[in-house]
Amino acid sequence: MSEQVKKPIQITETILRDAHQSLIATRMPTDFMLPILDKMDQVGYHSVECWGGATFDASLRFLKEDPWDRLRKLRDGFKKTKLQMLFRGQNILGYRPYADDVVEYFVQKSISNGIDIIRIFDCFNDLRNLQAAVNAVNKYKVQEGRGEAQVALSYTLGDAYTLEYWMNTAKRIEEMGADSICIKDMAGLLVPYKATELVSAMKSATKLPIQLHTHYTSGVASMTYLKAVEAGVDVIDTAMSPFAMGTSQPATEVMVETFKGTPYDTGFDQNLLAEIADYFRPYRDECLANGLLNPKVMGVDIKTLLYQVPGGMLSNMVSQLKEQNAEDKYYDVLKEIPQVRKDLGEPPLVTPSSQIVGTQAVFNVLMGERYKMATKETKAVLRGEYGQTVKPMSQEVIDKVIPGVERITCRYADLLDNELDKLESEMREYKQQDEDVLSYALFPQVAMDFFKYRQAQQEKVDMTQADTANGAYPI
Repeated sequence: MSEQVKKPIQITETILRDAHQSLIATRMPTDFMLPILDKMDQVGYHSVECWGGATFDASLRFLKEDPWDRLRKLRDGFKKTKLQMLFRGQNILGYRPYADDVVEYFVQKSISNGIDIIRIFDCFNDLRNLQAAVNAVNKYKVQEGRGEAQVALSYTLGDAYTLEYWMNTAKRIEEMGADSICIKDMAGLLVPYKATELVSAMKSATKLPIQLHTHYTSGVASMTYLKAVEAGVDVIDTAMSPFAMGTSQPATEVMVETFKGTPYDTGFDQNLLAEIADYFRPYRDECLANGLLNPKVMGVDIKTLLYQVPGGMLSNMVSQLKEQNAEDKYYDVLKEIPQVRKDLGEPPLVTPSSQIVGTQAVFNVLMGERYKMATKETKAVLRGEYGQTVKPMSQEVIDKVIPGVERITCRYADLLDNELDKLESEMREYKQQDEDVLSYALFPQVAMDFFKYRQAQQEKVDMTQADTANGAYPI
């Protein structure tokens, strides 16, 4: 590239979502985020990823916070930076496919509460499962004057995933009406020179801006970013250094320094970034001290390239084995994962397919027999509820797990009736804002517990003293 042509690399900051999701199971509370927003707003980020993914579930379940309230507070704090979220196609942020009316309503409420960019992905890269969400973003973009649909391709390895596959998919995404494409490398599988090939190939196939998202799990992420930027990628995802590396993203400050004085110079102020890092560092130390941040997820595991296991899936698996007092089976489960993945049609491993494959692998190892017990989700995948995989699923496993069951070949959501009204009628007595219906839709039990907790807080009821059997509550 000649010195004259300047193409500053743009950066999406992940510390408010994926970084802490990957390292500390999404436990960063909203109140901790708020004091630093003003400084973060001054950096000049392309966007700040701060919502979606597991933030919704963790807020309700563990932090006893309303995720919609978090979004509104973040929107108030970021005056000029775009806010970004991660959205799982028809699964939204939950674990089952939802009817189109719920998908559309969720998109509408996300945009009206402050989200600018919705990164939409499907765990099988089945584009049929993304169309409803893309259409909804485009619809509300016209109404709200805000909203961008970014379609993310879950990057993975395997015979089926050729450069032609990625190029054709990129073309199809452009035809769908997306605003940009993200290469979502959730397990750190994209190595540097392959990044050059992939970005160059996709750039030749589409005019859409291309963003690259990866994790440091396998230790190559920074080098991958360097080659991708040289190949013309438009945006990269990074995390502030206290919550970077390991199963998180490369460090923001490191990437900023890397491109300094080159045509890709971000122009970011390292002193400002240092102040932001100083804010997050004591919290990281606290998480290390209380065990929330496990040193295991902070190193490099080159076995990732063999097992294709994303960081969140690793920590999930560790806790499942811990609960069963079977931590010694860790490596057996890692070996079992590629086999289960193959049986299920070689899907990319990303939420929820990663959890489904991981949990099934845990069961296979603990039971000592493959598919002796299959989870409800494994059955749903085999039935075709999650969509079409690039390769066919194992007929032998289908026959063992769901013998005689009819399989689905259409887009599963086409079989679903609208469900918003029904969901609303189920939770009406607890509804305090329109968005509550969506919280309930995604996590019925968890949301109900949260609504009851919220009501108790508002009425100053001490739930620990409540005589629930007789309905008597001390105030």
